[in-house]
Amino acid sequence: MSHALADSATMLRRNVKHMLRYPSVTIMLAGFPILFLLLFVYVFGGTLGAGLGGGRSDYIAYVVPGILLMAIASAAQGTAISVATDMTEGIIARFRTMSIARASVLTGHVIGSMIQTLVGMALVLGVALLIGFRPDAGPVDWLLLLGFLAVVTFAIVWFAVALGLVSKTVEAASNLPMPLMFLPFLGSAFVPTDSMPAGLRAFAEHQPFTPIIETTRALLAGTEVGSDGPIALGWCAVIALVGYLWSRSLFNRDR
Repeated sequence: MSHALADSATMLRRNVKHMLRYPSVTIMLAGFPILFLLLFVYVFGGTLGAGLGGGRSDYIAYVVPGILLMAIASAAQGTAISVATDMTEGIIARFRTMSIARASVLTGHVIGSMIQTLVGMALVLGVALLIGFRPDAGPVDWLLLLGFLAVVTFAIVWFAVALGLVSKTVEAASNLPMPLMFLPFLGSAFVPTDSMPAGLRAFAEHQPFTPIIETTRALLAGTEVGSDGPIALGWCAVIALVGYLWSRSLFNRDR
């Protein structure tokens, strides 16, 4: 166990060094959600805020949780590309000739991507605060939010690792996670689900991102999470388990 932990720490340092040497990647992954935040607040915010019974400031509070989930989904694309790059450029073959724990390679990618994703979300949240977002969360709510977003990130990153492993090329790895980036649009990220047509509403209310967004929204507002919290954690457990088992199977098969 100590050998595996030491190897995982080494692989984590490798991924963190990549992140520090190329900070533009983190900025780019946060840039896409930030652009959507500015677009929806300043272009659509007045009209959509009025539909919620308020104004632009009310819509900022409504839309930020969905944008944070978009940041996680956007970072998943970077994770898949990083894994696919390692798999196609021969470094994994080199690692397999060395006396290191096999699991440490994927563990380094997962933890490194989690750090990068949390930094990206911090940038998104910082921009949201600059344009007028004023959450009512207390200290406990912020701690719960940080833990909850870390759990969500862990689940999505493991799934992204599997997508990177299953991709035959880096280009394919950049495309496979794209549906994750659009799921918030088909949930409660930008408009309430009860404003949608019946069929779309049924999908929106039962897809994974909606309870995750609603839980994030409740924690930022300092209100009761309700049943969305356990449902969101259940979805995270399923996604993480599927991603981990799929990743392990693909990595062990590709010898």
